[in-house]
Amino acid sequence: MANENNTVKPQQPDETRAERSLLWTMGLVMVAIAVVAVIGFVFLNRPDELIEGQVEGTTVRISGKLPGRVVEFYVEEGDSVEAGDTLVHIHSSVADAQLVQAEALREVAEAQNRKVDAGTRKQIIQAAADMAAQARAAVTIAEKTYTRMENLYKEGVVSEQKRDEARAAYDGARAALSTAESNLSLARAGAQSEDKASTAALVQAAGGAVGQVNAVLADSYLTAPAAGTIDVIYPEPGELVATGTPIMSLLRSDKRWITFNVREEMLQDLPMGKKITVMVPALGKKEIETEVYYIRDRGSYATWRSTKNNGSWDSRTFEIKARPTEAVEGLRPGMSIVYYK
Repeated sequence: MANENNTVKPQQPDETRAERSLLWTMGLVMVAIAVVAVIGFVFLNRPDELIEGQVEGTTVRISGKLPGRVVEFYVEEGDSVEAGDTLVHIHSSVADAQLVQAEALREVAEAQNRKVDAGTRKQIIQAAADMAAQARAAVTIAEKTYTRMENLYKEGVVSEQKRDEARAAYDGARAALSTAESNLSLARAGAQSEDKASTAALVQAAGGAVGQVNAVLADSYLTAPAAGTIDVIYPEPGELVATGTPIMSLLRSDKRWITFNVREEMLQDLPMGKKITVMVPALGKKEIETEVYYIRDRGSYATWRSTKNNGSWDSRTFEIKARPTEAVEGLRPGMSIVYYK
């Protein structure tokens, strides 16, 4: 006779139906999830690949040829300037002294040039004229003496030797007259061409020295080479600066571009000249149109290496640059950009 405590009670029909319904419901839910997953994997679009980059700009370092002391700045960091605006004043007492010296040397050279050309010219001309007059008088006397000796020789009063001596004196006087007239002509023509050329060259050299110092002093006031924004000012007022020392840097307003890096398999979608749209988060997620103008290999250090032996390959990294097709207000270097491939 069986023990009443070990007797198994049969399940009721309602409980069995409830369990079956629960199992069926769970099965249907799992099937639905699987179907949705398959549909999403097969039919839904893959998310766009996001590429980040940044805005770049041209920075100009402003420096000069004049070594001196910074007297005053006319701009501050962050100021907008136009081409030709005065930025800073630099003073050099050494350059001022060099200018005075160069101008003094030029005046000396000009005075020497005037002296060669006309300084003693009147005295020289007068002396040459006197010598020519004396020579002329000597010729007149020698001619009369020779004529008288010739007549006396014909009359037999004087000897042939006396007549020849008078003839030689006459010829010598004419030769002296020719020399004196030549000297007078040279005096009237002025100094020799070599002397004139020499003094003229000295004047030109002295003028060049003055021009050189003036060219250096022209940088005592530095001006903006282009329109832009003052980025950084390096020295303080009163500091000494040497030749070529950067005084400040100017961020040009007309030079803006974006740069980002991509793997080489993406280059086929980014050829030269292609126009792409990028988003600038700093400008309220504004979208701007740009045009690709630069593609360059970043080198072996920027190569993505394959880590699996599954037939993959190393992919090199390329730098892409694109410039906005039109001016974008507020676009500044350093801002991030986003490109959805």
